[in-house]
Amino acid sequence: MAIEIERRYLVVDDSWIGKAVGILYRQGYLYLQEDGVVRIRVAGDEAFLTVKVRKDDFNTLEYEYEIPMEDAEDMLARLCDRPPVEKKRYRISHAGMVWEVDEFSGDNEGLLIAEIELEYEKQMFDIPSWVGREVTGEKKYLNAYLYRNPYKNWPSEEK
Repeated sequence: MAIEIERRYLVVDDSWIGKAVGILYRQGYLYLQEDGVVRIRVAGDEAFLTVKVRKDDFNTLEYEYEIPMEDAEDMLARLCDRPPVEKKRYRISHAGMVWEVDEFSGDNEGLLIAEIELEYEKQMFDIPSWVGREVTGEKKYLNAYLYRNPYKNWPSEEK
């Protein structure tokens, strides 16, 4: 078991582009509740079954297991009730830390989220210039929320 501590932010400009190569991610949900999910994720040429349980806005219990690609594709097609969330994930080094930028496509096109995983909650880190407002704790920016409530359906004042 691992505890994931992360902070999430909106991306405010495109100056991060070119700092990394993106990997295509597709993920669907087998179980989806406010406090936890069971997710199928295809990331490039790897596939995973993940159980995540939110403890609070910053901490999540996460259990992740690599599974055969054929099983993942079958589960995405047959067991998930909606099309998968699609995004390209970029890993960018900045000031000794690794930031991940998710550039969403499909029904969530236009949404860009940067996140950083921390070793402990109060860990200090430098925020790049292309990172804007913090959205940690705002559930509407979680992938599981986007699965049921795609960004394309959000009212313009919420974007």
